[in-house]
Amino acid sequence: MVDAGDSRVLRGLGGKVAVVTGASRGLGKGIALGLGEAGATVYVTGRSTGKSGTGRPGSIEETAAEVTRLGGEGIAVCCDHRVDREVEALFARVGSEQGHLDVLINNAFASPDPPVLWGGQRFWEIPLALWDDLIDVGLRSHFVASRFAAPIMIAQRQGLIINVASHAAGSGKSATSRVILPYSVGKAGLHRLSADMAVELRDSGVAVVSVWPPASRTEGTLAHPEVWGADVSDWRPPLFTGRVIAAFVAHGDALARSGDAIVIEDLADELGITDPASSAQR
Repeated sequence: MVDAGDSRVLRGLGGKVAVVTGASRGLGKGIALGLGEAGATVYVTGRSTGKSGTGRPGSIEETAAEVTRLGGEGIAVCCDHRVDREVEALFARVGSEQGHLDVLINNAFASPDPPVLWGGQRFWEIPLALWDDLIDVGLRSHFVASRFAAPIMIAQRQGLIINVASHAAGSGKSATSRVILPYSVGKAGLHRLSADMAVELRDSGVAVVSVWPPASRTEGTLAHPEVWGADVSDWRPPLFTGRVIAAFVAHGDALARSGDAIVIEDLADELGITDPASSAQR
């Protein structure tokens, strides 16, 4: 078994280049850190910078600095993933500076605060703008980033695109579900996007998967106990998902799983990644 609290056993990504979108906080940050402690060069993208004054915790600079502290190389790039020209410029920069791109993690997500996202409002009660926020950034931006990453990967005949989806992609809404409808629709769309991209990219040696992370103790979760309840101690830290993804990338058989929707906790079991209490406290 691989102890997820011991980064020494997960340093197989030296020389690898990754882009993680929406990585200033939350799952994106955890994924960037997992890749960084495995030795990767990680481009950390998002709109939250040290100068943006959003009032929310985290920034791309802070995540990039922590990636570097953990043993990788973190590079912060301010990028609004709703603006196609900024996304195009991001991948042009990666190609120019690195000459290759091994992994794209599509995680950008314009989420409302948890009390809104999980407030239980029906679709006719929510502002129309929430559809645009959740679909444009949570689904369309994944297509756009993949569109600009794919030519780099095709030229090198290898690469991996991971779209961060959700268990909501499979189960959808239930009568008691509190999540608003555009969220589950967008996450289901990510699986179809991944599966269809996988078909078109397979002959080029490029793999595409969607992943379903576990319930995670993100900054948003911890800031809103009124939504989740006071005790989320059995939820995973975001870094757990990052370490599982890093191990998956290092394992080297992603093409065999291309098109799949992968449950992170199942993948952790397959790869022997554990999450001891010492890691959960990070």
